[in-house]
Amino acid sequence: MSRKYFGTDGIRGRVGDSPVTPDFMLKLGWATGKVFASGEGARPTVVIGKDTRVSGYMLESALQAGLVAAGANVKLLGPLPTPGIALLTRSQKADAGIVISASHNPYYDNGIKFFNGQGSKLSDELELQIEAMIDAPMETVDSEQLGKASRIADAAGRYIEYCKSTFPDELSLKGLKIVIDCAHGATYHIAPGVFEELGAEITLMGASPDGYNINDGVGSTEPAALQQRVLEEKADLGIAFDGDGDRLQMVNHAGELLTGDDVLYILAMHRLATGGSDAGVVGTLMTNMGLELALEQSGLRLARAKVGDRYVKELMVAEGWSLGGESSGHIICGNLSTTGDGVIAALQVLSAVVASGRGLQELTSGFTPLPQVLVNVRIRKGFDITAHQAISDACERVERELVGRGRLLLRPSGTEPVIRVMVEGDETVAIDTLANEVAEAIRQAA
Repeated sequence: MSRKYFGTDGIRGRVGDSPVTPDFMLKLGWATGKVFASGEGARPTVVIGKDTRVSGYMLESALQAGLVAAGANVKLLGPLPTPGIALLTRSQKADAGIVISASHNPYYDNGIKFFNGQGSKLSDELELQIEAMIDAPMETVDSEQLGKASRIADAAGRYIEYCKSTFPDELSLKGLKIVIDCAHGATYHIAPGVFEELGAEITLMGASPDGYNINDGVGSTEPAALQQRVLEEKADLGIAFDGDGDRLQMVNHAGELLTGDDVLYILAMHRLATGGSDAGVVGTLMTNMGLELALEQSGLRLARAKVGDRYVKELMVAEGWSLGGESSGHIICGNLSTTGDGVIAALQVLSAVVASGRGLQELTSGFTPLPQVLVNVRIRKGFDITAHQAISDACERVERELVGRGRLLLRPSGTEPVIRVMVEGDETVAIDTLANEVAEAIRQAA
């Protein structure tokens, strides 16, 4: 069934434009409460957390009112990273968790993501049930059935302690100088406590949120400032989180940026060296082919999921593996967290650094990314890429050229009318020429 409100990762948009409005969020809260109350008839409990956007106050209040009107109890966590909200959803034995965040988007955007009682993304079936209930008339339960709201005052402390518990007891971060960029987002009061309490000397940036500066020139999507700061401070490495803390980027001592593929490689090799490895790692369609080749050399397999951390997690479960992630920096350590967690992923990389006595540059030396080019082609609404023979012919010509040396991927954007043409290949392949050949075929047809 087609979705009216939910996208690939919840609901997101510009604040004040439908559906990110107070009246819609009131109805969304009510619909969520009704759906989770309909299971066993018991009063459901829903936790709500948010990032640091100024609009979070408004949306939190509207969701809370709707949930209470449906008879659900609400537990408010305040500003907390997305994975922390997933953790508290589980530890509070809640029926669902709600994240108010637009992740790496600017402050004037916001959105809603959901977790089930196990701290995983909602199933398609549950999302469709909520959508159907949104369109039903809103009726408030009788006063004796109204839910109650309470605040968990130590939510941040609970998450900090859990993160620290994922770092090996026998290791310490003493002697490491780290620059940490919190994107003026949800990790601003989490990351300093975690890394300092484990012994690191930290330099903090992007940790003064004012409701408007989230992701503004800082964070994992704007890493240039972190790269410069690492060089200025002569730090051992740098870590940048995004606005809601489920994504990270890392920088080595030379100011060079690591991708999510680099992080996956470090973690996979560390697990292999310490006897904790699975048979493979889950990436996505966008994961660099160089990682696949590097893993194969160590006897590991790369399985590719659709782009999106929910699809990575689904394939991890299907394969029975505990490590997966995206090139963008969503890393899921499935034995430690139910969703992408920037802080926990960083701690696992740091445990590899400390245990091996090697820096990030050396730990990534066995992985050489293949050159990759990405061309975005705007299309008209409703454009069907499969209905044009000229596009198919261009793709076939390019794929013949890439056999054994690279690959072609066409991916529609989930947020705008764009087809992304990605070509990667070894040094013998003219990837720019091949990508533009397919892109031009799409332009002519669109």
